[in-house]
Amino acid sequence: MSLETILEEEVELKEQVTKDNILVLFDDNVNTFDHVIDLLVKVCNHDAIQAEQCATLVHHTGKCAVKKGELKELTIMGEILADSGLTVEIN
Repeated sequence: MSLETILEEEVELKEQVTKDNILVLFDDNVNTFDHVIDLLVKVCNHDAIQAEQCATLVHHTGKCAVKKGELKELTIMGEILADSGLTVEIN
């Protein structure tokens, strides 16, 4: 293995480790705006205005990126939101 190959693999690994992931919330016909807003405030640390804007975007566009961060943190948030009845995905 050449030094160049080793350095390229190291760069790729660092990019994977530091890459921010995105927690995406999807629209449904079940949950109320208030429920979604309350969860975004409690789970994702949104302020009330940000949570309301995300809920509105989800309603009108079908989805919204609600949080950007490390996979481990987003996985925990996603599980809490999913257990609370929301549909989420991490990209």
